[in-house]
Amino acid sequence: MTSTDHATADWYARAAVELAATSELQVAWATTVAADAELLALIDRLPREHRQPSLLFAVAGWCGAPAVADPRWRQWVVAHWPEIEDAARTRRTQTNEVGRCIPLLIGLDRIAASHPRPIALIELGAAAGLCLALDRYGYRFDDGPTLGGGAEPLLATTTAGSGTAPARMPDIVWRRGVDLAPIDVTDPDDERWLEALLPPDRPERRARLLAAISAVRDDPPLVIDGDALTALPGLVAAARSEAPDATVVVAALGTLVYVPAGRRHGIVDAASGLGAHLLTFEGTGVLPGVAAALHGLSSRHPTPFVLAVDGEPIAHAGPHGDGVSWLSRS
Repeated sequence: MTSTDHATADWYARAAVELAATSELQVAWATTVAADAELLALIDRLPREHRQPSLLFAVAGWCGAPAVADPRWRQWVVAHWPEIEDAARTRRTQTNEVGRCIPLLIGLDRIAASHPRPIALIELGAAAGLCLALDRYGYRFDDGPTLGGGAEPLLATTTAGSGTAPARMPDIVWRRGVDLAPIDVTDPDDERWLEALLPPDRPERRARLLAAISAVRDDPPLVIDGDALTALPGLVAAARSEAPDATVVVAALGTLVYVPAGRRHGIVDAASGLGAHLLTFEGTGVLPGVAAALHGLSSRHPTPFVLAVDGEPIAHAGPHGDGVSWLSRS
């Protein structure tokens, strides 16, 4: 193996561990790739940012690879590599997991408690904008009442520790997203791509995605084409112009990990400098400021993801927003 092969093999080996909680099928694929010199050599023909395990698996499925955990998957990928490579060079990881609306709702509720005004919501890396439409879905925390009436999808979760779950829906009066490649939920091909981004062995996530698409299809949130850091000043200015009485909130839900570290810091600084609240639901090591603020805090069920508002950690949760565990001083 070349040094590049080794780096890619290590990447897929780590993915096999990280994906254990989310997809047995993808664990099998990652394990296969990590030990296969021919597959690694093919993948290494791609630019590094397009070698991501989640992207490769999505593109392979998009192109027609069988959703099986046996040699047929590997054989199909090798046989159809030119088609997969072409798609992988132009596609990006855009999961748009609506389950992350749960931590988003919690963060917005925390902001509204201290700033009781309507909200102007900006989402970075918004893909199809499904999370921007969080107030069109239903929610249930533990055995509490259902928020949002009988809206679908119903996003239910459990909580642990000392914290207060939202008791009302946010008043969102303005919303806009930005993405390097916005997805149009009214386009059947784009909808198929969103489905391909989900593990085939998680039918409940697919059902949740399709319910969210159905909820927004007639009036999807606006997502503009652009770079998050570059577009942020204009988006905040538009929010203040069109919703002058609203509190501006910038949200990043598992997307900053795909942004180079220097630009992540730029986004944090820009949101602060523009006077907007920054709500993040990211891996614990993605934002150094949030990671530092975790010292002295603990939760009953720590996870690799943390919800934070303006750099203040609030809760751990599963990567798709489930299983909220409130953080408190140790």
